[in-house]
Amino acid sequence: MALRTRGSKIFMTAVYMLTMCRAVPINDLLNRASQSSDKMYSLSTGLTQDLATHISPMSWPTMDRPALCHTSVLPTPNDKEQTLQVSESALMSLARSLLQAWAEPLGILSKNANTLPHPAKDSISSKIQVLQEHSKNLGDGLDILSGRMGPEAQVVSILPYHGGTILGHDRNSKLQKFNFLLSCFRRDSHKIDSFLKVLRCRAAKMQPELCY
Repeated sequence: MALRTRGSKIFMTAVYMLTMCRAVPINDLLNRASQSSDKMYSLSTGLTQDLATHISPMSWPTMDRPALCHTSVLPTPNDKEQTLQVSESALMSLARSLLQAWAEPLGILSKNANTLPHPAKDSISSKIQVLQEHSKNLGDGLDILSGRMGPEAQVVSILPYHGGTILGHDRNSKLQKFNFLLSCFRRDSHKIDSFLKVLRCRAAKMQPELCY
C-alpha cells in the first residue's frame, strides 16, 4: 500500500510538472534549454582541458578523427549559414537525436573516470557525473519542448554506440579513447547549443544575424 501511495504521488507530481511546463511560454522554455546547453558545452570544454593538463602531445599515438565519432552519421549543418536554413522542428529533432545518442557513452565515461591514469581523475569523475545530470535534465526539457513543436520535432534518429565499455588495457590507449569520446561529446554539445540558440533567437523574433 505504501509503495502504491508513493507511486501515485510521483505520478501526480510528474503530471503537475508537465502541466506547468505546458503553461510556460515556449520562448521561456527555449531560453532555459539554451542556458542549460550552454552550461553543458562549457563543462565539456573544461573537461577536455582538464584531461590535457598532464598529458604530453608526444605521448599520443595517431589520434582518432572526428569523422569516427558515432554521431557523425547524422547529417547536421556545418556552419551558421546552413543552420539558419534549417526549420525549427528539424533543429529540435537534430538536438534531441544527438543528446540521446550520448546517454550510453556518457555512462561509459563515468564508469571509467575513477580508474583513469590521470592525476586529476577524481575531479574529472565528479565533473562527468555533473555532465550526465545536465544532459539528462536537458533531455527531459527537450522532450517537453518537442511536444509543443509538432510531429517532426519529435522524430529522433537512432545513433547506436558500438565502441564497447572497455576504453583500453594500457595507459595510453585508455587516455586516448577517453579523450576521443570526450572530444566527440564536446563537438556535439556545441552543435546542440548552437541549434537551441537559433531556436531561442527565432522564437524571440530576433534578426537572423544575431542568432547563434
